[in-house]
Amino acid sequence: MSDVEKAGFISKVIGPKKRWRAYKARVKELPENHRTAVGAIERYLMHFVPTDEDSSTSMFEDLADLFEQAAVNGTPIREVVGADPVEFVEAFVQNYSEGGYVPARARKQLTEDIERAVRSETGTADPTV
Repeated sequence: MSDVEKAGFISKVIGPKKRWRAYKARVKELPENHRTAVGAIERYLMHFVPTDEDSSTSMFEDLADLFEQAAVNGTPIREVVGADPVEFVEAFVQNYSEGGYVPARARKQLTEDIERAVRSETGTADPTV
């Protein structure tokens, strides 16, 4: 294996891991309700993860960017994801991948997790607030 091939192999193995860890550290710093929403979206996105590791990592980094900015600006989660979190995520992922099969159970789980994050944020049981 040449030095160039070794460098490419190492960057594929180590590079994405470092970026993933950096992404997870950024998410950990978000307010709890934003962390809950990102976790729900992250679980759902796992059904769409592009085969290209760089695109996959970029997708999650962009998600962190979006929620960091929302937290800084005081933007409520509902304003970020809209009334239908499944629609939001499926539109979001179209920038990165053709998408994958998403079972109804994953859609339901995403919606419930976002509702829990919104209730935590607003202190109300009304999911549209």
